[in-house]
Amino acid sequence: MKEKATTFITDFFKMEAAGGILLMLTAVLAVICANIPGLSNLYEALLHLYPFSWIPGIKAVGLDLSLHHLINDGLMAIFFFLVGLELKREMLEGELSDRRKIMLPVIGAVGGMLIPALVYTALNFGDATAMRGWAIPTATDIAFALGVLTLLGSGVPNSLKVFLTSLAIFDDIGAVLIIAFFYTSKIFAVPLAVVAACVVVLAVLNRMQVVSKIPYLLVGAVMWFATLKSGVHATIAGVLLAMFIPLSSAKNPTVSPLKSLEHSLHSLVAYYILPIFAFANSGLNLKGVGMEQVLHSVPLGIALGLILGKQIGIFGLCFLSLKLKIVRLPKDINLGHIYGASLLCGIGFTMSLFIGGLAFQGGAEKLFDERIGIILGSLISGGAGYAVLRMVTGRAASVK
Repeated sequence: MKEKATTFITDFFKMEAAGGILLMLTAVLAVICANIPGLSNLYEALLHLYPFSWIPGIKAVGLDLSLHHLINDGLMAIFFFLVGLELKREMLEGELSDRRKIMLPVIGAVGGMLIPALVYTALNFGDATAMRGWAIPTATDIAFALGVLTLLGSGVPNSLKVFLTSLAIFDDIGAVLIIAFFYTSKIFAVPLAVVAACVVVLAVLNRMQVVSKIPYLLVGAVMWFATLKSGVHATIAGVLLAMFIPLSSAKNPTVSPLKSLEHSLHSLVAYYILPIFAFANSGLNLKGVGMEQVLHSVPLGIALGLILGKQIGIFGLCFLSLKLKIVRLPKDINLGHIYGASLLCGIGFTMSLFIGGLAFQGGAEKLFDERIGIILGSLISGGAGYAVLRMVTGRAASVK
């Protein structure tokens, strides 16, 4: 029995979809914890623990953070660091290094951010509080979307995986810019000056072709703390740090600090950081939730933005650009594949929860819960995308 359990666990983590499945399970667990009397109090108390408050001087330096803040500001900075590493590698030697290949996902990503934001705005225009959430449906959860795609098996064309991955990466770039420019309220000059100094040091290290990862990570830790105190969201430090990690060195081309870090962080992020984030942010209390709450303009705008806005924006702009011959489809995929991928991009989940937390911080007084729209929109989009792609890949297989 023990050997069978060990084999099952080993095989599970070898699956491409393992990260997405873990995300879903931890989200479901969070909802269960938030809705069982007694357990819900324990769940809330856990998130509001201050695990490092016992350390002398921790409050004086401003690092006495709750567990919830440590997850959202600390662990998610590591996630964004990995996103930055993947982006840099793809731009230097991957799919994003070929301009001809990136035009279609770039156009799709623009539509996939613009139209959902417009759908949300149409339902919430004039309400200043509600309008803080306009960016929530612009996000795509790459781990979840690729997880659903892998459930379709070997019939999925590789070009479709490349298209979806590239589109989600550009979507992540958009999310980083949105967080930096639209969810930064107050700027503090001195910490920001420290961030700028860290950037200079990182640039010098990169210029000198330093391949040891330790100096970069130490400067990155200082930069994270300075970013946290500057008013800009701390996760931005992760992306900034990634941009200076060298892909290789002229002195020793076989050594790649970037690829080494990316490899080391991938499992940590997929199997620990993102599931922990999902557990900490998905605890939707369903007590008293009825149609009035579901149909509130905020969750409704998010859900419709993810379900309708994503598919209209991505597929619509891709279809238009193809008709105008601005871009060409890869040989092994068709418009059905693009439409199915457009639906999958409506799985906002992790990134939508993250932006939602920034948009509606400390919302005890809210008359709505944005997570209702995020969860419903992501579930419907994922299910619809899976159904469409299963049909399309099935047809393609029968034709062959």
